[in-house]
Amino acid sequence: MELFRGAGVALITPFHEDKSVNYEMLEQLVERQIANGTDAIIVCGSTGEPATMSEEERLSVISRVVSCTNCRVPVIAGTGSNTTEGAAAFTRKVTDLGVDGMLVVTPYYNKATQNGLIAHFTAVAKEAKAPIIMYSVASRTGCNIEPATVAELVKNVDNIVGIKEASGNITQIAKIMSMTDGNIDLYSGNDDQIVPILSLGGKGVISVLSNVAPDETHDICEMFFHGDVKGSAALQLKAIPLVEKLFCEVNPIPVKKAMQLMGVDCGPLRMPLTEISPEHEKALAQAMKDFGIKLA
Repeated sequence: MELFRGAGVALITPFHEDKSVNYEMLEQLVERQIANGTDAIIVCGSTGEPATMSEEERLSVISRVVSCTNCRVPVIAGTGSNTTEGAAAFTRKVTDLGVDGMLVVTPYYNKATQNGLIAHFTAVAKEAKAPIIMYSVASRTGCNIEPATVAELVKNVDNIVGIKEASGNITQIAKIMSMTDGNIDLYSGNDDQIVPILSLGGKGVISVLSNVAPDETHDICEMFFHGDVKGSAALQLKAIPLVEKLFCEVNPIPVKKAMQLMGVDCGPLRMPLTEISPEHEKALAQAMKDFGIKLA
């Protein structure tokens, strides 16, 4: 049984102007997502800026999202770290908050070997009482999880059940499905590859796009699952220009600006992230309008 099926939003974390967490807006974002068909909430993933937050803040944000969601959709918390000890300890703490699953990114800066990744994920999994989705995003971490490594972990560690695959390498993703005999919960980590990954047996997407277009992202998955592959692909292709602009600068710089352009003020970014450039903001606004999103 998969953790979720469909579109899970990689939720942004709203801040006040003084950079403290805006919990009132956080709850509003969760309610907006649920009302518009999001299938899961992923909190404190890369899009949520956890690398700039203290452990106390991350635990508080995760706890608030669990409470606000109130079992209406699954909540998956990012618990990865660049050290195995750190990831294991934080995963142990988050386990007690009532989340439905963990999203664990590969260690970053400390570029583990494949044997190191097996040891790392196995150690973290021992501390988790909930299922784990591994997160492979070498463009941000410098560390790729190879298909054979994925297969070994999924086959040998009971609570490692899936992977968020953001390599962009369809050949690698196909090999993962082949080497696991499809016995893995595969989620696209790229909004421009939802349909290709669903066609390989994927269960859905962990999505930045869902922040601004939750219903459409849900529909891409739902239409595919109900056999309307042509309609799903058409909506995927329609979203490509917007997805491109949502990644015109480092995530979540553009998506936070996009929310502001929609009249949903999620506050500033935390440094070293800085505000989007004027030319990129203009292009982002146009892409949003072209997609059919009303601006404030």
